[in-house]
Amino acid sequence: MAPPRWLFWHRRDLRLGDNLGLAAAAAATPALTGVYVLDPELLAAETMAPARLWFLIESLRELTEGWRQAGSRLLLLRGDPLTLLPALARAMGAQVVAWNRDVEPRARERDRRVAAALQAQSARVLADWDQLLVDPSAIHTASGDPYRVYGPFLRNWRHQVEGKAALGSAAAGGLDPLAAPGDLIDLNPAALADPQGWAQLPFIAAAELAAIPHGFAAAAECPCRPGERAALEQLQNFCHGQAGKIPLLSYEPGRNFPAQPGTSALGAALALGTLSPRQAWAAAQEARSLAAGEESLQAIRVWEQELAWREFYQQALFHFPELADGPHRPLWQQFPWENNPVRFQAWCDGLTGFPIVDAAMRQLNTSGWMHNRCRMIVASFLVKDLICDWRWGERAFMQRLVDGDLAANNGGWQWSASSGMDPKPLRIFNPSTQAKKFDPQAEYIRHWLPELARVSSADLISGDIAPLERRGYPTPIVDHRQQQAHFKALYASLKPA
Repeated sequence: MAPPRWLFWHRRDLRLGDNLGLAAAAAATPALTGVYVLDPELLAAETMAPARLWFLIESLRELTEGWRQAGSRLLLLRGDPLTLLPALARAMGAQVVAWNRDVEPRARERDRRVAAALQAQSARVLADWDQLLVDPSAIHTASGDPYRVYGPFLRNWRHQVEGKAALGSAAAGGLDPLAAPGDLIDLNPAALADPQGWAQLPFIAAAELAAIPHGFAAAAECPCRPGERAALEQLQNFCHGQAGKIPLLSYEPGRNFPAQPGTSALGAALALGTLSPRQAWAAAQEARSLAAGEESLQAIRVWEQELAWREFYQQALFHFPELADGPHRPLWQQFPWENNPVRFQAWCDGLTGFPIVDAAMRQLNTSGWMHNRCRMIVASFLVKDLICDWRWGERAFMQRLVDGDLAANNGGWQWSASSGMDPKPLRIFNPSTQAKKFDPQAEYIRHWLPELARVSSADLISGDIAPLERRGYPTPIVDHRQQQAHFKALYASLKPA
């Protein structure tokens, strides 16, 4: 008797190794086929960054080959998953369709509708949690409510993560759930449940992926490398070292200096799932044996806390889907944003006259990535110097970031705007102070603002650049001290609902 046919639907889990939903499906049947649906609506969305589309396409190319080497295949379709997945299941006679859950409101609604359509034709649906270390239903306050503050969430989250035996060192190795011989699809029409339906499906050949236009021309400048193999290599280099250095052991304070390669650059890998959070956590645990003292151990703990921040924002969006549309704090619904389009465009183009801000925006515009310290600097500047609605910046980031993720991006912008889940009411960064502290030799500024290469470090950090040295570089579009006072006055005028 032939084993039951299962389909596994890849979305934000573009890997074979340590993929919980895929592993469960592979354990249930040898007749397993992968599928990825390229939804034209999502690919053409305003918030689909060229760099992110490039990362997606290149990761899919590797994943397709991985399925082939495992003895099965990844089917590529172009269209609406709501109609294509039920049609594919019917054509193949698939009894079960499995996937990993998502936290985003739109994705959850899509999945609900796809599941209903599959169940209506008697196909079973299996959905697992894969992109989080802790299931959202398993972490809550003593009163049973979702967490709204990071500190208590971190303590509960860490306790649960550290108690999971499944997060051992094996998870870091990229285990292959398809290691056993797979079941290659017989494309003989006689072997299909619905040959006519199969013939009408809009398949894409793997070779066609490379021809999909993404518009990203600076792959060499982007520190995020697509594909599962590259993600595991980057994780290994970050946590266990290369050329005699282990970046993780100096992550704190190294993560704050944008001119240094002190971060993991794994944001895109985690966002699109070429790496699992379990692999990231396990690698950090293994690195503890390499730590020479308390400073190194503290650096590891700080990186673990960054993984926790990622999950805090993911779980916040899961429990409070309204975050995708507006501020968490009702007070900010009435803030009188000025939203000057000329100033906003200057910010987008890296032409504000504030060197650290402009360097960061040019890094983003060129490479599709921005150092996290600089993300906080430019976000604070847009909101609290230019008095521009944080949602404008949130959208601009999603239009550019290779690691753009709705939950993380929204959470970061609401943190910077002081409108999110954070007990501190106001947080304002002084660009010059930030540059002095984190780019003291102006290396980062000079790299991204080559027209100012001959200006002294002191002047670059302070922004006090002589007219003859500007060489076309703009004068500051606002006065930071005045705008800081102006923003505080506007905030003070808000009345609690």
